[in-house]
Amino acid sequence: MYDQLIIDENDPLLQSEFVIEILRQLRALDTYGSYEGWHDARVLDPLIMTKERKREMPLTADPDDITLSNIRAYYNALAVLIERECGHMATTLISISHEGFGRVLITVGKLVVMDKVLRDAHLFGFKSLEKLKTESDRILAQAQAMVSTYPAVAAI
Repeated sequence: MYDQLIIDENDPLLQSEFVIEILRQLRALDTYGSYEGWHDARVLDPLIMTKERKREMPLTADPDDITLSNIRAYYNALAVLIERECGHMATTLISISHEGFGRVLITVGKLVVMDKVLRDAHLFGFKSLEKLKTESDRILAQAQAMVSTYPAVAAI
């Protein structure tokens, strides 16, 4: 955990649809109740990886359980919103080695709507909350375009 929060507790992006969903996912994966009573900004803060924070991290390291949970929560939130938009079940498939290399797929039916190679998973995060939202919106738009282009494959 970092000493100082990067996200402002009054940031309007905390009320965006994607941020609300990723918070649901993060809290759902918190099996020990560690986030109980935490403000949303504090829960999301480990997902913000500024240059300063990256400098503090080793160049190579194995991802810890919190980082792996953050990765799962992020991609699960994307899948939930894709499913909500297209009306077909979206499934997240995540495979990460203990060294932090892997791949994430989101499928709708038999259609792969997102394919991302992960490297250096211990450094997973975004420069800011705005960058997190922008990247998520881009992925969601691409996934929706794929489903619109190939609706028969998505419906299988």
